[in-house]
Amino acid sequence: MISVICIYNDREILGDYLLKSLKTQNLEYELILLDNTNNKFKSAAEALNHGGKKAKGKYLMFVHQDIDLLYESWLKDVENMLDSLPSFGIAGVAGKLDKKTITNIEQGYPPKNAGYNLNNPIETQTLDECLFIIPKTVFAKLKFDEKVCSGWHLYAVDYCLSVKMLNLKVFVLPFSLYHRSYGYSFSNDYYSILEKLLDKHKKNYRTIYTTMGDWNTGRSLKIQIIIQRLFWSLTRIRQKYS
Repeated sequence: MISVICIYNDREILGDYLLKSLKTQNLEYELILLDNTNNKFKSAAEALNHGGKKAKGKYLMFVHQDIDLLYESWLKDVENMLDSLPSFGIAGVAGKLDKKTITNIEQGYPPKNAGYNLNNPIETQTLDECLFIIPKTVFAKLKFDEKVCSGWHLYAVDYCLSVKMLNLKVFVLPFSLYHRSYGYSFSNDYYSILEKLLDKHKKNYRTIYTTMGDWNTGRSLKIQIIIQRLFWSLTRIRQKYS
């Protein structure tokens, strides 16, 4: 069984997207909703650790409120594939391998493909936070890092890098879904967490690849931020007029 764990702060969006698509699923699942409309949790890591500890399923699926699973056998197909993955530590629907974003999802409005498509599971370095799945047995050994991920960003990235140090694998799954948001959120909170993330993993990774940018652990973060902001500004302009 899959435990579906979601932090939400907008009941209308939650109902129109995630809950609506879950109601059509032809597989039994456990639903754990974490209400953060009143800012009960100070970070995603804190909230998801709380939800994960309550979960009873074989697999824990952490998902954003604005995700549409698109078709009724989505959970069933995912569970069947997860059962066959070797040394599986964490799997998601979008990830980064070198400089290429790998995903079959569509996002934004009008919907646009978010990256390079795949037909089979592919090993990758990190995953996007919009939807990812961890075996309960792995979560029992490794929780989200609430000190490093003290806000609402990069918690899946950090988990991926940490789980690989346990000799487990990170996979992107070849399943389509719709994500309402484009996912761009470069706040001060993002960069403060990023700085802690780079420091934590610098001994094991020269470059950390994420769907929000690629970061060198040995270079000045300030210079990298300037370059990255220019890149995303140009990306938004291209998307607006394409």
